[in-house]
Amino acid sequence: MALDIAGLTDALTSHAMSLGYFEQVNGHEPKNAPGYGLTAAVWANQVQTIRSSGLASVSALLVFNVRIYTSAQSLPADAIDPDMLTAVDALCAAYSGDFTLGGLLRHIDLLGAHGQPLDVQAGYIQQDGALYRVMTITVPCVVNDLWEEAE
Repeated sequence: MALDIAGLTDALTSHAMSLGYFEQVNGHEPKNAPGYGLTAAVWANQVQTIRSSGLASVSALLVFNVRIYTSAQSLPADAIDPDMLTAVDALCAAYSGDFTLGGLLRHIDLLGAHGQPLDVQAGYIQQDGALYRVMTITVPCVVNDLWEEAE
């Protein structure tokens, strides 16, 4: 079995697009400033083997970042975090509700049984000379029997 990175990225971006909160959703970490309103981006961040594998195959933890961006200069300023947290809440609910991503993986490791739980971190980034408020959702995905072991 091979890692279906395109299918997994598409499933994560499809959830974001279907919610109606985002002006655009990218399947990559952007290299330039996002547009107006809320923007989301999805990219793979880490792959590591996990101990739940069988004797003949290796399972893996694939960690994605889903980052939400908006201008730190948006008005009213008091609405920035509530708007972003509303979108974060909807995304976390979507990932929790479809935690096999349509059967593409064993599950999203919501509680961190294999290390990294579903997590959200807020912060700011500078991009193309502009300051953006961001919230990054860490989405750990457990994929069963990904690579066959040699005998």
